[in-house]
Amino acid sequence: MSHLTTILVPAADTYLTSDGGPEASPVTILSDLPNVRILSYHVNQPLPDGAVEAEVLVTGGSVHAHDLPGFPAALPKLRMIQTLSAGVNNWLGNVPEGVILANGRGAHGGATAEWAITALLAIYRDFPTYILQQQSHTWDRVRSEGLFGKKVLIVGAGDLATQLTRRLVAFDAEVTLVGRTAREGVHAMTELATLVPQHDAVVLMVPQTTATTHLVNAEFLSWMRDGAVLINAARGPIVDTDALVAALQTGRLRAGLDVTDPEPLPADHPLWDAPNVLITPHVGGATDGGDLRGWTVARKQIAQLLRGERPSNAFAPEDTL
Repeated sequence: MSHLTTILVPAADTYLTSDGGPEASPVTILSDLPNVRILSYHVNQPLPDGAVEAEVLVTGGSVHAHDLPGFPAALPKLRMIQTLSAGVNNWLGNVPEGVILANGRGAHGGATAEWAITALLAIYRDFPTYILQQQSHTWDRVRSEGLFGKKVLIVGAGDLATQLTRRLVAFDAEVTLVGRTAREGVHAMTELATLVPQHDAVVLMVPQTTATTHLVNAEFLSWMRDGAVLINAARGPIVDTDALVAALQTGRLRAGLDVTDPEPLPADHPLWDAPNVLITPHVGGATDGGDLRGWTVARKQIAQLLRGERPSNAFAPEDTL
């Protein structure tokens, strides 16, 4: 008798495809994998009967280990945790020894790159100013900058950075990539102190790890040239929020933030009222078809595991340090 692999997935409604076509659900997306049994769970509720046999756990981007009662003891046969988001920060330090942690890299890069481009264009072309003028019925032309010719430093060299680079080049911007280590076409993190002052904008597209938490601190912000733009399309804790608020209040820097620390941002937080900042509520990847794209990536990773392969999105040990 063939081995039956139990996959534990978050309970979810059906999702529309990006073109408005037939709906799909996690169960239907995964059900054609060979010899699998799919169980659905609800966060903060007892795991379903049979969960003790689960070898694969699929989690949404906002799920934490503590949202699953009894984890990890309740899942003694677990072999892989698959996140639907590119970020895995909710699971760092909570992955049992020997269990693979894989993310949703490839699902949301295009949408997040679109958000980053939109934020840069909105800031450089002063769209927040015009929105306020429209609300007050004011016609007042402002001479603005353009994205063309700008030198943009992307901190990150993965799928998101690749997607953004392609779009920035189309706007005639100059792009520099920074990764954990230097390689062809990519500078090392150790070069940031030299690179940051040379660029007009810095875009954060790195995973949150112990190495990247508060990577952008008061010293980092001091390296940025006057009028430079900081774009955070990664995770809130990569930026020291207090340091950013202080820098913005001087009027020297500008920022576009899709993520904050804390998140959600409390209504009375001073970041809301800091000058020259554009804030959106973590919607970089929230486009039509995004859920389906995440599940499509997850299906590929699980299929690789079932074939005895190491999933292509599995994190190496150094990625989680």
